Amino acid sequence: MGIIYNEKRKTFSLQTKNTTYQLKIGNLDYVKHLYYGPKMCDEDLIYLIRQYDRGFSGNPYDSLQERTFSLDAQPQEFTTQQQGDFRINSIEVQNADGSFSFNGRYKSHRICEGAFTLQGLPTAFATEQDTVDTLELVLEDAVTKVQVTLFYSVFFEADMIMRAARVHNGGNGTIQLKRIMSMNMDYLNGADMDLISLPGRYGLERQVERQPLTHHVHKIRSGRGISSHQQNPFIALADRSANEEYGSCYGFSLMYSGSFLAEAELDQYDQARLVMGINDRLFSYAVEAGEDFDTPAVLMTYTHDGLGGMSRRYHDFFRNNLNRSKFVKDVRRPVLLNTWEAAFFDFDDVKLVEIARAAKKMGVEMIVMDDGWFGKRDDDNSGLGDWYVNEKKIRCGLTKLVQQINDLDMKFGIWFEPEMVSEDSDLFRAHPDWAMEIPGRHAVRSRNQLALDLSRKEVQDYLIESVNRILDSANIYYVKWDINRAITDLWSNSLPADKQGEVSHRYVLGLYRVMDGIIKTHPDIMFEGCAGGGGRFDSAMLTYFVQYWSSDNTKPLDNLKLHYGSSFVYPVSSMGAHVSEASPMVPFETKAAIAMCGTFGYELDSTKLCEEEILACKKMSEQYHKYYDLNFFGDYYRLSNPFEPVNLVAWETVAKDKSEALLTVVTVNVTMNGPQEYIKCKGLRPDLFYTVEGDGNVITASGTALMHAGIPVPREIPEYTAFLYHLKAVKD
Repeated sequence: MGIIYNEKRKTFSLQTKNTTYQLKIGNLDYVKHLYYGPKMCDEDLIYLIRQYDRGFSGNPYDSLQERTFSLDAQPQEFTTQQQGDFRINSIEVQNADGSFSFNGRYKSHRICEGAFTLQGLPTAFATEQDTVDTLELVLEDAVTKVQVTLFYSVFFEADMIMRAARVHNGGNGTIQLKRIMSMNMDYLNGADMDLISLPGRYGLERQVERQPLTHHVHKIRSGRGISSHQQNPFIALADRSANEEYGSCYGFSLMYSGSFLAEAELDQYDQARLVMGINDRLFSYAVEAGEDFDTPAVLMTYTHDGLGGMSRRYHDFFRNNLNRSKFVKDVRRPVLLNTWEAAFFDFDDVKLVEIARAAKKMGVEMIVMDDGWFGKRDDDNSGLGDWYVNEKKIRCGLTKLVQQINDLDMKFGIWFEPEMVSEDSDLFRAHPDWAMEIPGRHAVRSRNQLALDLSRKEVQDYLIESVNRILDSANIYYVKWDINRAITDLWSNSLPADKQGEVSHRYVLGLYRVMDGIIKTHPDIMFEGCAGGGGRFDSAMLTYFVQYWSSDNTKPLDNLKLHYGSSFVYPVSSMGAHVSEASPMVPFETKAAIAMCGTFGYELDSTKLCEEEILACKKMSEQYHKYYDLNFFGDYYRLSNPFEPVNLVAWETVAKDKSEALLTVVTVNVTMNGPQEYIKCKGLRPDLFYTVEGDGNVITASGTALMHAGIPVPREIPEYTAFLYHLKAVKD
């Protein structure tokens, strides 16, 4: 049993394979957080909390003049509102009488088998290897009868806890949620904690920033309607001394693809609090009497095995528990060539077949027809929303084009941008009210397009029907689903004035319904997500897409940083990465080595390659398949930090049984007459001997030697050389 309730002590101990999370029904039925860390026996840790008279800290009225009890200094599972706790809070609700107050106290609980599900929101699921139990803990405000149910699903084998909250309006009037977080996490001492986040920008997403918690509110958010290029809905809290291998690390990944918020605060007593959920900016949600509101889920984990240990927990969980598609594990994904950088909008069916025929010689197994095949679409100023084939370009028709590609023994993929509309389109002319545009104001354009109002069911139905019609018309193997702008002009013509604060969240719920109606109904199609690159790369998206286009920036040296940052939470198998013509000074082989820290493919014109380049690409494609299982399913180790001044950037994937490994080394700075450099492996079995091949030499050494002495990297080499060292255990 992953959840132990001790009725006498009123403690709940949530047990995973290696961790314990404990909470307790405490004074006056407030639910206290006691512990999250290495696994321990079922004991009451209430002794950790000492109560003092904290001057100017309010006391609940029914504490009977007991000045030592104040919520302003108590570690809580979910905070109250206007009850004396002045720290960042979990909920802001305006009650039916206009008051702003929520005094949630323990009402009831239930422990059940399996993982919880949410209304219209994605969640993780249990596998056959998992033991999963769920705690549902109900808090109630005795005056308003507003209830908050806290969900905790405990994935025992995965060392993961999934959390969310549900607000139920048990009163007689309508309440307005102004803020509702998915989780609250309190730490008794956070003075020695660092906050790690993944900020960035278009073309350079998911960079890494690490900063100490200070006596301020640290806010990480997206207000762009999507999880965004600029921030990612993942953060970690770690001991200041934690590194890749050692130290306590807490990870939090929000399963939400819209505007989000994470706040961390070090309070006056050096206690730390973290909340995470929907961004409360431009948000107000009416919950009628008897109705519920569900928050997105948060996936959280703890490890004392450092940042690398935390990342590998997430990698395994994301591979196993987010997406049921056969393309996650059961079907090997093909090497693809995307036509965007080969042709942009200038192509027809003949040119596509020529590209495919040339690409086949490179070992490419699938051609992806990108933007420009539909409606009146010769540039990015028109056509979005008109999901019918432009037969001036695809003169033979889509079905016959796909057949010609299939006749080359190649698969066919296609690009969509379902959520957007061009003003110059048949759809906009027929339904201008379907676009987000505030009455009396001109909409903000981005890429000369507007956002469709996905909060409306008729818009959702149109997209499901029109996209499915295309997918069902030909033998389509792959879909790239793009969104190329942030969401502005939040307004829905289908909602009254007092519900416009719901539009942003309703958009996300509508998007999930559309994807349910398209992606979930086509299990034999492989779907990849994209948002102007990696602008909506989050754990919720990975419940629909088996992989996500990491960035429109295909410069290989930039991708060293991008892959490094992404790997803090996302596995290699989810990161779309291609070899392109960008950065011509970097050898093809190095570009391929970097792209193999991802799903691998090409972004170039295959008809313009010379014979030598074609043969080089064919070898790269073969390498992708040779190391497929290692890269997609092995344990990932970051061996150097590209954000630091280093000469070599290296990473490693190790088979689960430790029988082999792939070590990738990229030289980023070759110094004249410099010292010999060594790369030390991780994750090997110390007692096994391994053969090591990769730089023209073959060595045999023990796991101990390779991890502690390392592998010497050749020095007399051209700049930006890459080495792929394949380690294979020597059989007795």
